Amino acid sequence: MTSAVIRRATIFGALAFGTVLPASAATQSEPNLKGSAVVLRALDKVTARTFDHTVPIGETLKFGSLSIHARHCEKTPPTELPEVYAFLQIDDKRLGADVAEEEPERIFSGWMFESRPAISALDHRVYDVWVIGCVTPAPKPLPETVPSLRGAQDYRPDPL
Repeated sequence: MTSAVIRRATIFGALAFGTVLPASAATQSEPNLKGSAVVLRALDKVTARTFDHTVPIGETLKFGSLSIHARHCEKTPPTELPEVYAFLQIDDKRLGADVAEEEPERIFSGWMFESRPAISALDHRVYDVWVIGCVTPAPKPLPETVPSLRGAQDYRPDPL
């Protein structure tokens, strides 16, 4: 390669980095909104009925033989693609003659996603559980940056 070609490639690379880096630095995303409760939908496969439950973070929901512990929940800010993440731990207390002796079995511990429930799903013979929302504080209203040019009271139709 000649020195002119190398010089052009170096200048082109510097220009490309010079225009790409500031643009990516300017588009930093907002942090996720932490929720105070997880909204779950549970399906009883025997009766084919669904139930919606709101479980506060740190609390446990009893659903049939399941104990669903809500540990954490986050929601993306309104400026990004909508997604809800929830960390759940689900225990199954098998019902039967030896209920008093049997310890609950941990059948799920992990993150569930609202938009893709099949990525991390509960595998149970009787129940399905999936995340449908996260209760977060109401977003702050955006300040009005552009004043309105005309108010409704200023509008007068043109004479015919």
